[in-house]
Amino acid sequence: MKTSIITGGAGFLGSHLADRLLGEGHRVIAIDNLITGNPRNIEHLSGEAHFDFVEQDVTEEIRIPGSVDHVYHMASPASPIDYLQIPIQTLKVGALGTHNALGLAKLKGAVMLLASTSEVYGDPLVHPQTEDYWGNVNPVGPRGCYDEAKRFAEAIAMAYHRHHGVQTRIVRIFNTYGPRMRLDDGRVVPAFIGQALEGRDLTVFGDGSQTRSFCYVADLIDGIFRLSQSDEVMPVNIGNPDEMTILQFAEQILKRMPCESEIVHKPLPEDDPKVRRPDISRARDLLDWQPEVSFDEGITQTIEFFREDREK
Repeated sequence: MKTSIITGGAGFLGSHLADRLLGEGHRVIAIDNLITGNPRNIEHLSGEAHFDFVEQDVTEEIRIPGSVDHVYHMASPASPIDYLQIPIQTLKVGALGTHNALGLAKLKGAVMLLASTSEVYGDPLVHPQTEDYWGNVNPVGPRGCYDEAKRFAEAIAMAYHRHHGVQTRIVRIFNTYGPRMRLDDGRVVPAFIGQALEGRDLTVFGDGSQTRSFCYVADLIDGIFRLSQSDEVMPVNIGNPDEMTILQFAEQILKRMPCESEIVHKPLPEDDPKVRRPDISRARDLLDWQPEVSFDEGITQTIEFFREDREK
């Protein structure tokens, strides 16, 4: 039985990855300090014989007895409302946490997959974004704590690969949504759904012409798993290339959630990306991967999750 470590294992993506790996027959050890993770995300796994949870900050040394086959470094705040409130912790988990995850992989002879982000492209001047684009990032802006933490994480992962021979994989995750997101995490999908559920107006920043590409969580996890099982060392974009404006997305939410809410506009935050769309040619070619879940199906399941969660 393969053993997989997931840092950030109680988070939105980490918990879904745990489900997938258990389904693939792995033993899974989830590590999380619960700053942004939620024990409820993994409570359904409490009776699983091959699942263990360790509450720990991965900026401290990670000690796991026995053999380890894969280390999935998913730990990090991932929404602006979080990393703007805890910028130091965000930088530390990107730097020290990645260093410790790589050290564990080196010690165990394991494959280490780094969960990077489309934010390494910053406010891109190239559209759609390909993996060979170096980005347009403001290192001293309010989003720099997250963007530069991930850019450093990619750099140290490649250094460990080149200098120590660690088998590293880098996934650049584009906007992902689905069950187990926090309503209050500040990202646009839970923000709009939460506002509609409460009958509040939907807040669109700027004129709403900025674009995002929304990938359902099951598709993203499938791409991550395929990448982890491949031999590809260079970064791979995983996301949905179907692009829509934020205003269009708000209108879609109101269409699916009839209420008295209206759309209101507020100033665009500093360094907010104007466009975001992945070129997934590399994922298609190397992993035979592309998203399968339609927006209609994914957003319906997500809205239903938040409705049920709100009633608990």
